[in-house]
Amino acid sequence: MNLEEKIVELLEEKFKEEEFADCFLIEIKLHKHNKLDIFLDSDTGITFQKCQRISRYLESYIDEGGWLGEKYVIEVSSPGLTRPLKLRRQYFKNIGRKVEVNLLEGKPMAGKLIEVNEEAIVIEREEKFKEGKKTIKKMIQIPIPFINIKKTVVTISYK
Repeated sequence: MNLEEKIVELLEEKFKEEEFADCFLIEIKLHKHNKLDIFLDSDTGITFQKCQRISRYLESYIDEGGWLGEKYVIEVSSPGLTRPLKLRRQYFKNIGRKVEVNLLEGKPMAGKLIEVNEEAIVIEREEKFKEGKKTIKKMIQIPIPFINIKKTVVTISYK
């Protein structure tokens, strides 16, 4: 069993505890010089305290097993707003936020994430239409199947 598999197994066990039941793993990255990054999220938002407790939990096993030697760095954190959404589960907690969706083909689409289901997301955005000489603004809803999504990022507005 490699290091990543060991970490996944330990996290799955930790997530069975009531306090951590809404947590889930996003990504594990092992860098040069024994630096281990673990990105977690939760349905209700991950706190610094939860990350700290999970870090200490993992460190005890890493130290005991000597998995990374004597010198290593482990960082357990949330992915942050600037990182793309990777799991369908992340989309649910971002309903109501503005997102930019990069498609496998075509131009990126931006709008407010209003719905998530098994097959697709739905974004809502304002579009302008010409009716005669008038320009009319209208809110439209656009379903985007997950299979067409290259990446989705929550956009931050400073208005």
